[in-house]
Amino acid sequence: MSRTTLSRPLGATITTEGVSFAVWAPKAELVEVELQSSDGAEYQPLTRDEKGVHSGTVPAIGAGARYRYRLDGGDSYPDPASRFQPEGVHGPSEVIDPTAFSWTDGGWPGLTMDGLVIYELHIGTYTPEGSYAALIGELPELKRLGVTAIELMPVADFPGRRNWGYDGVDLYAPSRAYGRPDDLRQLVDAAHRVGLGVILDVVYNHFGPDGNYLRQFSDDYFTARHQTPWGEAINYDGPNSEFVREFVVANAIQWLQDYHFDGLRLDATDTIVDDSPTHILAELSDLIRAAAERNVVLIAEEARNSVRTVGPRDQGGYGIDAVWADDFHHELRVYLTGARENYYADYSGSMEEIAKAIEEGFVYQGQTSTASGKPRGTKVTDEPATAFVFCIQNHDQVGNRPFGERLHHEIDPGRYAVASTLLLFAPEPPLLFMGQEFAASTPFLFFTDHNEELGRLVTEGRRGEFGGFRAFADEDMRESIPDPQAESTFLSSKLKLRERRTNAGIYALYRALLQLRGEDPVLAISDRTSVRAEALGAQALAVHRWQRDEHRLLIANFGAATSLPIGETPILRDVPDGRWRLILSTANRRFGGTGERAWVRGRGREARVEVPARTAAIFAVKQ
Repeated sequence: MSRTTLSRPLGATITTEGVSFAVWAPKAELVEVELQSSDGAEYQPLTRDEKGVHSGTVPAIGAGARYRYRLDGGDSYPDPASRFQPEGVHGPSEVIDPTAFSWTDGGWPGLTMDGLVIYELHIGTYTPEGSYAALIGELPELKRLGVTAIELMPVADFPGRRNWGYDGVDLYAPSRAYGRPDDLRQLVDAAHRVGLGVILDVVYNHFGPDGNYLRQFSDDYFTARHQTPWGEAINYDGPNSEFVREFVVANAIQWLQDYHFDGLRLDATDTIVDDSPTHILAELSDLIRAAAERNVVLIAEEARNSVRTVGPRDQGGYGIDAVWADDFHHELRVYLTGARENYYADYSGSMEEIAKAIEEGFVYQGQTSTASGKPRGTKVTDEPATAFVFCIQNHDQVGNRPFGERLHHEIDPGRYAVASTLLLFAPEPPLLFMGQEFAASTPFLFFTDHNEELGRLVTEGRRGEFGGFRAFADEDMRESIPDPQAESTFLSSKLKLRERRTNAGIYALYRALLQLRGEDPVLAISDRTSVRAEALGAQALAVHRWQRDEHRLLIANFGAATSLPIGETPILRDVPDGRWRLILSTANRRFGGTGERAWVRGRGREARVEVPARTAAIFAVKQ
């Protein structure tokens, strides 16, 4: 892979003369590299330029050396661009040689959005060991499942031993809680070897609080001009913002070049405020693609439903490939569980709105939000199906619930199988959250390992979040919400992978659906122009997809058994005459179903489609 370098490579870089150090620290007149040795600490001064970048080469050291930066003869701090923090976010940084690893993935082409099936996972809770190395052993099974890429929740180093990853403070340093940097490289290399892409979740909307020493180097990492849910915004458009932008862009490029990631999922981009002529997301898109020799995908978590995010750069868009399109999830969850709190208040949970999400990607395209009282979303026009990532579970929608309840914990298995089939039949790229494919019994809870003072605030804040929910209006009920700081909260979130066998029916269904999605001549093509979805009353809907003379029909029946006259049901009547053939039914006993029959009774327009209660049936119609 070719390497793109920016104008000021920051951090520690191994050279033929030793190690070159560079740090942006305009608040300091003197920066010294503090080196740790058996004889104590020694200090090597760096040279300051007019912009506040301190740089220089320290001879006779190399990979493995541990260091800090001492500012103006006072305290010493980890490198803001540290490549590894072996003793945690408050300890010394370690010099890492990113070129020492022997890659075997030279023929790997990278990823595109076409055909993408994403599997989101958390390194620490996927396996009992919770490490990069342990996950390698699970890659062949994930490949057999039928996903095409795994998405790692953030690995940038965080305080303590456990965290979701969104409190990261060392953006360049893979967390030592999961292993060393080369262990992460080994994971990516192994994934490519079995045919899986790897996407990394990155956080550029805020920095975590504990272990964040950026202000010691410069106050201009932050700006009071904009506010975010986490306080002052990252400075992407104020004085000295060029250094901050470069810090973030270089970080994104590092993950692609030094770790061979195939793409990035950008967290909460709607909270990134940038009034400069070129939005940081657009700059990221341009420079990442220039740096990557392989195909890479960029996916944004974009709560505003803004199509500008996925718009082409030459048309004023940001050039991101896709967004997490949450409307589909929210409508379906409201329908299935009756959720009405918080942002769910915006959704009716009707079959009509679920159908609209499938056809158009977004439900909200400028309508007024009940929750905010403001218009939300922009009009969807010719954006492709691949621009909208759908899910029925993800880390937020599970982990932000008080007890980490997964969707299948709240509804019966039949309806869960129907919801799963609807997700994997829709043309939009699906995202699975670890464990949903075998109906994991374990929750996914919010967990942290902060210092005592911050940890107490986190626990109080977590429980306080649910004070507005009727079920938790009572203080004693709020106290029953698991403590994020307790190790037991983390441990209870670990998957039990043996449930692939004990819950074999739903696991077989996911494998069958993903095989169908990957191989079927209609379902393998993510085309929003050849899909139609229509409500069939209050508890069922039909989705019709086609390519040339091949047609596929899904009847997703969440309610009682139904009999649909083809000649009198508009979406079925519009399918050209042909032979109907059942290719999958969730009622099949192999999938844990009832064994009842889904079939077409009769011939031609007089025929009826018979679908059992709480069953999804997929038919092929060939002209």
